[in-house]
Amino acid sequence: MGSTSAENNGSNGVGRRDLIKRSAALGLISVPTMSFLSACASGGGDDNSSDDSTKGTTSKSNPFGVKKGSTLDVVVFKGGYGDDYAKAWEANFKTKIGVSSTHTGTQEITGKLQPRFNAGNPPDIVDDSGAQQIKIDVLYKNGQLLDLSPVLDAPAIDDPTKKVRDLLIPGTLDPGVQEGKVVALNYIYTVWGLWYSGKLFKDKGWTPPKTWDEFIAICQKAKAAGIGGLAHQGKYPYYINVAIMDLIAKKGGIDAVKAIDNLDPKAFVGSAAAQAGVEAIYEVVEKGLLMPGTNGLTHTESQTRWNQYKAAFITCGSWLENEQLKLTPTDFDMKFLPMPLLADSKMPFEAIRAGSGEPFIIPAKAKNLPGAKEFMRHMLSKEWSTLFAKEANSLTILKDGVDSSVTLRPGTQSTVEASKAAGANTFRFLYPDWYSEMDTSIQNASNELMAKRIQPKEWLKRCQAAVDKQAKDPASKKNVHS
Repeated sequence: MGSTSAENNGSNGVGRRDLIKRSAALGLISVPTMSFLSACASGGGDDNSSDDSTKGTTSKSNPFGVKKGSTLDVVVFKGGYGDDYAKAWEANFKTKIGVSSTHTGTQEITGKLQPRFNAGNPPDIVDDSGAQQIKIDVLYKNGQLLDLSPVLDAPAIDDPTKKVRDLLIPGTLDPGVQEGKVVALNYIYTVWGLWYSGKLFKDKGWTPPKTWDEFIAICQKAKAAGIGGLAHQGKYPYYINVAIMDLIAKKGGIDAVKAIDNLDPKAFVGSAAAQAGVEAIYEVVEKGLLMPGTNGLTHTESQTRWNQYKAAFITCGSWLENEQLKLTPTDFDMKFLPMPLLADSKMPFEAIRAGSGEPFIIPAKAKNLPGAKEFMRHMLSKEWSTLFAKEANSLTILKDGVDSSVTLRPGTQSTVEASKAAGANTFRFLYPDWYSEMDTSIQNASNELMAKRIQPKEWLKRCQAAVDKQAKDPASKKNVHS
């Protein structure tokens, strides 16, 4: 997900409405290729697993009854955002609340945590992200996630007259919902789309494209100059789906997004928007406008070649700048670009996929549930949101949650400007969060498409088959993108 320095694949992964006149930044992506947990289901979201050593006295300032002197077990995905922000949070938590932390920063989320979940001994709070993310829908189905409603309905740190949920950007809780319950808090505000080098475009005299025809023309000019047109992270087809699905959304409007999320029998086969979107990407393949070799590269390999001016464009979410920080030339001038428009698109050029990424979870069997809830409540304070922005060069789901003294890097700043230009013209697919198996099938179809092993008509058939299969699961009727 997200985010990240790992081979993110899914969600990430994930429609934001009403978004704000404020900036946007990174997000995690989750990965579809997860093995199911051999789960021991724990029963639901009560506090039964907390023992007396973690239970204190509740009060107005201590709504969950955190016990001073207790310990919190924190595990954080150490990807594009690093984990220094979490260490800063933990230090602040110890000073303010008197709870110390055991900290683990890792990219091996599944390897380290699946055995702990299965043994009924999970951490207290987890940033469940990256290539080895344990899929949220799998954890939920196994009864291993806490319902986060008590945290979201608690008094906000910055304004106790309001609930925590009232201070969040509208729509940002959606990706963490399973069957009507918020079981994951996607913390980072993210945008997805195309990226280019301002320096390369200036040197070549190219104007950032607003239409798909203009995009193809620049890719052709790049090819003539010995540069690839479009790069993508070929081994992880989540990334090319950013382009395909954005084209579908902008062509068909929010109804095309909802058709896929709501498992419509004509979500792909029979959808003019889906057909136009996949045919547009296949045009890049057929005309030889991909960066040579990109289909066989990992996310960092493709991104690094793009940083070396070997491609004009790359698809990604707004964690890209952090992930490539050490490999980006100082004068590269990283820029974000909304997906260019196909003819007769229902959304404007400025429309972007935007929302929240990097899911934080509280396991139902956490030993220190009061401490975990209070920690998450503090995550949604302006102080901790600002700490995150300083350490991770990105914004959170808290409205106006970053102090104005924080300076963002050029790529992230360009997403801020894109978010302001988009206004309410934002969207977000929720199926990667709701249906990881379906997401994997769609990604696999895209992998075959980019390698020219299938053509758009077969891609549409395979994607529709994945939708139809998911629709047969009775539980899917409980998820509705309204």
